[in-house]
Amino acid sequence: MIKVGDTLPSVNFSLLTKDGASNPSTEELFKGKKVVLFAVPGAFTPTCSEAHLPGFVVNADKIKAKGIDTIICLAVNDSFVMKAWGEASNAEDIVMLADGGGSFTKAIGLEMETADFGGLRSQRYSMIVDDGVVTHLNVEEPKQFEASTADRILEQLG
Repeated sequence: MIKVGDTLPSVNFSLLTKDGASNPSTEELFKGKKVVLFAVPGAFTPTCSEAHLPGFVVNADKIKAKGIDTIICLAVNDSFVMKAWGEASNAEDIVMLADGGGSFTKAIGLEMETADFGGLRSQRYSMIVDDGVVTHLNVEEPKQFEASTADRILEQLG
């Protein structure tokens, strides 16, 4: 599993915005930037939609005021689902990033197999990344939602 001090692996993601589709790389998203990345097991799922994403939507300005360039929400879903979820959640200030095949999630060792729920998914976590290097990592225990919240990220940003 990835840990504090590690560099994020090089992969390509899927991103669908009002400007169209793209496949940004880890380097494009993180190089020279301070980024908050949080991941959820699935778009439109209860805790993800009712608490995790909304916490970052409500606190986006506060997080960015602490020197964060970008806030990214990642899920092992396709870019169409991530775009629709972002729109439904008023997440204009958050990059809704798709790790459709789970290549990033597997590369950092935070995948989980959920069988009939949805197959390969991401564990719930948040991290602060500075120029591609993980400086803070908050991985949730299964079925928990405490360590990876927007409030926790705000505490870590000082």
